Amino acid sequence: MIEKMTRYDFILLSGRKEAFLDSLCELGVMDIQHSSKPVDARSEGMLSRLEALRAEIRRIEKGTDAHLEELEAERKLLDKEAAAISHWGEYDREKLKALGLPVKFYCVPEKKYDPEWEQSALIQEIERDKGKVWFVTVGPADIPFAPLPEPSRDLAELERFTALKDKEIEVYKGELEALKDQLPALKKEEKSLASELNLYLAGESGEPAADNALIVYEGFAPCSENGRLAAAFDALDCVWFASEATIEDNPPIKLKNNKFVKQFELLTDMYGRPDYDEFDPTPYISVFFLLFFAMCMGDAGYGLLLFIGGFLLKKVPSFKNIAPLVSILGVATFVVGLMMHTFFGYDIATLPWIPGWLKSIMITGSIGGFEAQMVLALAIGVVHLCLAMVVKTVYATRNKGFLESLSVWGWTLLIVGGVIVGVLALLKLVPPEVTKWIIICLGIISALGIFLFNDIHRSPLKNIGSGLWETYNTVTGLLGDVLSYLRLYALGLAGGMLGKAFNDIAAMTVGDGGFGPGWVFFVLIFLVGHALNLAMCCLGAFVHPLRLNFLEFFKNSGYDGKGRAYKPITK
Repeated sequence: MIEKMTRYDFILLSGRKEAFLDSLCELGVMDIQHSSKPVDARSEGMLSRLEALRAEIRRIEKGTDAHLEELEAERKLLDKEAAAISHWGEYDREKLKALGLPVKFYCVPEKKYDPEWEQSALIQEIERDKGKVWFVTVGPADIPFAPLPEPSRDLAELERFTALKDKEIEVYKGELEALKDQLPALKKEEKSLASELNLYLAGESGEPAADNALIVYEGFAPCSENGRLAAAFDALDCVWFASEATIEDNPPIKLKNNKFVKQFELLTDMYGRPDYDEFDPTPYISVFFLLFFAMCMGDAGYGLLLFIGGFLLKKVPSFKNIAPLVSILGVATFVVGLMMHTFFGYDIATLPWIPGWLKSIMITGSIGGFEAQMVLALAIGVVHLCLAMVVKTVYATRNKGFLESLSVWGWTLLIVGGVIVGVLALLKLVPPEVTKWIIICLGIISALGIFLFNDIHRSPLKNIGSGLWETYNTVTGLLGDVLSYLRLYALGLAGGMLGKAFNDIAAMTVGDGGFGPGWVFFVLIFLVGHALNLAMCCLGAFVHPLRLNFLEFFKNSGYDGKGRAYKPITK
């Protein structure tokens, strides 16, 4: 949820500026509205130093930089050159030059090599390999192919250069590794400088008044801090005013969620924090992203690996923050994987020793001639979109009022109400005659909101035209949105089939099942195959659920996400 903010306005003598800001820093909860960009040469210098520090920290944590990449690129060029000249062997380049004999180097496809060339030119064949012929000509020769560049050095000289380059790379990697001891100090300096820059920009944001004798600041703090801040501000040498923040004030956004939902705030921040009058999408993302990720993975074995990986990531400083999220995703994948009856590519629903209660929760068979898992994916998509419409209706009514939200109410009643009535009718909980009249009433009420009262300040004719255009966009877009959820079924199915394929390939190496070298290949293919499949599944299971939340859900819920994050000035 979005924490409510209080707006504070301060008026103080210009000479008290530094002491006032120090007092706010000690309180640690006041967000002073200021520019996010440098405002003068000093702040520009601080930002440049901060960016350099962050780049240095990334370089050390990554263990590579532009210079190391350049060295490794040079090493690859040496390998490429060695492969090119390895066919020519060793020869005395200087002696050939002293004799004044023009030597040309050729490599042609074996099928196009003509032995008759040897009748009119002095040719020395060097090597035949992989369908190609390497040869040299001495003196004039009429060869219908362009000659290769003459090697600039022999293989022995190139090997010496390669050894020196390997040594240079090894030494530089050692230097980078040694820099890791400096990471704590660099991160501390980075944090301090970021706080200093934030404080400086906040200080420069004050508006001078009374011929620069006074300075005025505007800031925000959570409403939960009102009592503590009132007592603290009364003790300061300034005049202050407090009022409840409104959307027009553009207050910063502080999200307040429980420990579980908080793990998913980083996904919300990837899109953008909500505006002050919007809803916090994190609770919805926490449920549906988790479910979508698990369905796209669809393998209980992979869920176990993710759960273990989450525990291991806690020991890596740069991944410590996301370790709990990885473990949560692993648990969800394990549970959903059992329901999808897949464990490292094996269909566990066919195993006789699986308990009956576990088989009872597995999703198998078909519904209406379609795979049950595919129908489930579409059903979850419908629920997701219906929830988005309900959220949009609630917040549109709260922010604009009921009369200004009649169009939104019309679409929600038509679609969400229609889905509910349809489900009740399929379950035969409502008689057909009653169902017919409910649908007619929903249609009439929805049509009034969509076509006649979508804007109560416009004429009915304009409203009808606008309603028709909105109907076209909604109908065509909604169908595509629902079908987008098929990816939940498709990705899970693809991952399971690919895992099964690796299992089958590995099983072929065992033969009749007796002990032998085939088991070594079985283990190798099994581990490498599932490692590749796990990597691809994780990528798809992250990107596509994110898309379903950021595009389908946000579009149908009216989420904008242009709020600014709450950043109090601190020391």
